[in-house]
Amino acid sequence: MWALLGLFVLRVLGQALVAFFDVKFLPPMEAWYSGLMPYPYLLPSQIALIAVMVKICLDFTRRRGFFFEPKKFLAREALWFGYVYLAAMMARAVFLWDHPIPIVFHWVLAAFVITVGLSHRRRLSR
Repeated sequence: MWALLGLFVLRVLGQALVAFFDVKFLPPMEAWYSGLMPYPYLLPSQIALIAVMVKICLDFTRRRGFFFEPKKFLAREALWFGYVYLAAMMARAVFLWDHPIPIVFHWVLAAFVITVGLSHRRRLSR
């Protein structure tokens, strides 16, 4: 999970470097997102998501905490959400591959959710 979090952090950092510092060795801003959410709203939501993901990773690393303790909701609904989210982003790739960066990183986020859900399902089935 830490690796998936790291990938997402690098994506957010890369986009911020392009947006605020006009870094030339990275793809242009248009490549980083589809424009569905204006960047001034997107960045704070990404930072909030990173904070939640850090909490989840810390709980799993310490093997205790809200997100580590087995929960049916995370084993069922969150897992299904992860699968549907991944399937939707795979379908999106078929039609909108002109913006691969956000699509690939949606796969990363879906993989994170699925990993958490599978862990809860496995530990609940014991």
